[in-house]
Amino acid sequence: MHVSVRDLHRYRLTTAEILYRFPDFPGLLQSYLWQEMDVAPDFPRLTRFLDYWERNLEGRLHSVRIANAELVRPQEIAYAGHEVRVH
Repeated sequence: MHVSVRDLHRYRLTTAEILYRFPDFPGLLQSYLWQEMDVAPDFPRLTRFLDYWERNLEGRLHSVRIANAELVRPQEIAYAGHEVRVH
């Protein structure tokens, strides 16, 4: 997939905690962490993944919690004044 520099600024690191029902024990919830670069607020990659999950996997989705963060920008990087080494 080709992504232009202009489009890259729209992408953010997205983490989704997916709770789903364990297929053999529907009363038990399992957690799955998904992490990918995606575009907020529509999250097309996450949406495709969840659609795939519902079509092809047995564990029924319970809930999805999403967190995302922008890429680190140059002004957010600071140089350390000293260094500490351990071992």
